[in-house]
Amino acid sequence: MASAMIAAKVASLTAALLIFSLLVTYGSCARPVSFNASAFTADPNWEAARATWYGAPTGAGPYDDGGACGFKNVNLPPFSSMTSCGNQPLFKDGKGCGSCYQIRCTNHAACSGNPETVIITDMNYYPVSKYHFDLSGTAFGAMAKPGRNDELRHAGIIDIQFKRVPCNYPGQKVTFHVEEGSNPMYLAVLVEFEDGDGDVVQVDLMEANSGSWAPMRESWGSIWRMDSNHRLQAPFSLRITNESGRKLVANRVIPANWAPNTYYRSIIQY
Repeated sequence: MASAMIAAKVASLTAALLIFSLLVTYGSCARPVSFNASAFTADPNWEAARATWYGAPTGAGPYDDGGACGFKNVNLPPFSSMTSCGNQPLFKDGKGCGSCYQIRCTNHAACSGNPETVIITDMNYYPVSKYHFDLSGTAFGAMAKPGRNDELRHAGIIDIQFKRVPCNYPGQKVTFHVEEGSNPMYLAVLVEFEDGDGDVVQVDLMEANSGSWAPMRESWGSIWRMDSNHRLQAPFSLRITNESGRKLVANRVIPANWAPNTYYRSIIQY
């Protein structure tokens, strides 16, 4: 009996060490997993999840470019490194990019129990639970009591609670970034800083004087593209639809003299 119990404990510890080893070895989040997408939106109830962290202890992950969502400079405001990779029920094949969640931990001595808000900016490797937040070092440490950030990070994998909350970007309007590689017959646009749901499930484009909307295709993450068989006529208007079905129109937001690798800020916001 005793030997059987010891063998079971060794097997359990070996499995936990293997998961942790994979997380440390591969670090960044970016690989699809097999969980079915979740359809939940803003939720007043806390749900159970597990959390890990990656990158620098006080960083925004291993890179500052938002990974699988395409967001830029996530170490700077308004993201401010409070970012997370999400597994498929959170990432939703990219349609979860920009979603906001409150997270908190209570079952570790270093946990403050206070909720912190994070934004989904990437997709994770190797989920350790149905809902898995692979947080930036900054976001993981933010759940700790004052002065105990490193102690909490040393825990590696912890149980947390989470709930979907509305996003809020004070002073920001919905912003469009024309991606590198765009040309007169191909336009790729990153959409970011949407209040409310925080995500985009459809983007449509109207060319100058066309009077009609054409659907753009999701390229990856929060980047949408138009592949055209003719020279696209700017200025362009863009219509975005969030997860709740609300639509906003940014009229002529991308000007006639647009250029790749350029931000165009709208005057619209949810």
